[in-house]
Amino acid sequence: MKHLKFALMLTVAVSSSVVLWVAHAEDTKPAPAPNGITLPSGYQDWRLIAVSHRTDNESLRAILGNDIAIAAAREGKTNPWPDGSILGKLVWKDGTHETWPAATVPDKFVHAEFMVKDATRFADTGGWGFARWLGNEQTPYGEDANFVQECFGCHVPVKDNDYVFTKPVMIPPAP
Repeated sequence: MKHLKFALMLTVAVSSSVVLWVAHAEDTKPAPAPNGITLPSGYQDWRLIAVSHRTDNESLRAILGNDIAIAAAREGKTNPWPDGSILGKLVWKDGTHETWPAATVPDKFVHAEFMVKDATRFADTGGWGFARWLGNEQTPYGEDANFVQECFGCHVPVKDNDYVFTKPVMIPPAP
């Protein structure tokens, strides 16, 4: 009986701890971008679409996609990208590998930014919603919803590519 009582008390204690941990995790979820876009859940596990290196601001980027974007990229159906596609870009400052100085490697994490394809909701910005979260703290970028004009303005030169700079990498098929 003592073991049953102890097991019951332990179960209640562990369950309470899990509930408190989950509640805390919900409280610490990053705030939405000023235009209402929320940080996509699980984006850290999305698959690779492309990589890029910007010499103008010395940064490395991994461009990831949700399942809809990955399917479109693999099928070559990216102009236009289908509604529901989300492209994520993880950005790090350039670093130098300590034992291989010629290698550029990721250093400090800069931000995560996203393009969300919804031709109806984001008709004023080429069918794309834009959002960015800064640093490891994932602080939303922008004072108000007008920050998207900065993003969209940058993407206008690639209007004929559905406002997307990224060119999906070709990956050899599995044997």
